[in-house]
Amino acid sequence: MDLFNLSVNRSLGLNHQFNRTLIIFMIDAEQVITQTKKWVTEVVVGCNFCPFAAKPVRRGSIHYQVEPAADEQSCLDALLRECHRLDEQPAIETTLLIFPDAYPGFDDYLDLVALAEDLLAAQGYEGIYQVAGFHPDYRFAEAPADDPANYTNRSLYPMLHLIREEGIDQALAHYTDPEGIADRNIDFAREKGLVYLKMLRDNCL
Repeated sequence: MDLFNLSVNRSLGLNHQFNRTLIIFMIDAEQVITQTKKWVTEVVVGCNFCPFAAKPVRRGSIHYQVEPAADEQSCLDALLRECHRLDEQPAIETTLLIFPDAYPGFDDYLDLVALAEDLLAAQGYEGIYQVAGFHPDYRFAEAPADDPANYTNRSLYPMLHLIREEGIDQALAHYTDPEGIADRNIDFAREKGLVYLKMLRDNCL
């Protein structure tokens, strides 16, 4: 075999390997999105943890994006791309950016949330988009790890929720007693208990 054919064969082999990796990622990403959609429908909407979530779910106006990278810069770059997507596609009401292979530790994840907020401010998005956090081990400040109320924000995967500020203002304007949402969620979660809420979430996998 001459050097040219050897080079071509190697190139074809690399392309085949790249295509196979891409297909595997696409399948995995689709599975992650399917699971996350189920969690949104059955936990977030089903338990009414967010009374504003049902409408975009019905409309299909939530964008789900999986970021396969695990390093900080790639995750922040992905967030900025989603900001640009919202800029260009007003029909998208909100975005869930999912990191299935990054930030398994909650403390490290909180650092990402802080960096994400700083990035939005630096890029001129303060007052336009807001970041909210969901994580499998989410824990509210001062709350014990086994408090069932943590499950209001305990997702299947670490993720950043990118929300239009304008949409929040519109939703709050038509909702009675928005200040009481958090307390109602805490009461509901504690009434249902840790075992029930964990089972409800994990059944979405």
